[in-house]
Amino acid sequence: MIDAREFDLGDGDVGVVLVHGFTGTPYEMRFLGEQLAEAGFRVHGLRLPGHGTRVRDLDATTWRDWADAVEDAFDALALSCRRVAVVGQSLGGLLALHLAGRRPDVAAVGSLATPLWLEGLSGRVAKWAASGALRRIRSLPKLYGSDCRDAATRRINPGYDAIPMRALAQLAEYMHVASEALDQITAPTLVVHATHDHTAPVACAARIAERTRAVRVRILPRSYHLIAADVERDIVAAEVREHLRRYIH
Repeated sequence: MIDAREFDLGDGDVGVVLVHGFTGTPYEMRFLGEQLAEAGFRVHGLRLPGHGTRVRDLDATTWRDWADAVEDAFDALALSCRRVAVVGQSLGGLLALHLAGRRPDVAAVGSLATPLWLEGLSGRVAKWAASGALRRIRSLPKLYGSDCRDAATRRINPGYDAIPMRALAQLAEYMHVASEALDQITAPTLVVHATHDHTAPVACAARIAERTRAVRVRILPRSYHLIAADVERDIVAAEVREHLRRYIH
């Protein structure tokens, strides 16, 4: 059975908050968390409000609920750690960047497959949801499951198998909110993205890197969207580990 609960790993004095993506669970970040804990970091993988329970629970949340949960997790870890970084995937990346733009005490930030916009069908559906054009539709199924090349991860990933429309509208709004904070980030920023991401266009990585003055950008050639759990997860973990060691350890 896959453990999709929040997790706390390691006992170092440098903390890392790991944030999963939209409709996902902390499972997406578990491998990365284990690697960081082995490297001496104290890690908290939180579960965002409305996630990991029922799809309708997510539809009852707003982006402010998600942002508040990440800030609360950061403050809680800061009580026992001398410095704290935030690393997020997809929506989690937006949340990490947004917090870093508002809080200069974020020691370092990691942006993994973060969307500033969506293209194709996903982008059109998000715009329709934000405009209220889909108000009669409560959710849409994920026809192809998680955007992940690794077949085993795609099969066992415990995230939702549907996308709730009201929550999708919140995500669409939040992409603009988080984007406005990018120029305010002073923490050393790592950007990792995949060329074949079908959810968050790889061009988002260049935009984030430019506006945050990122200290490192890594583009992966094989993974899809869930890069922290996909076929190049070892590379992602190594990039995050070295980023944290260089700038805050």
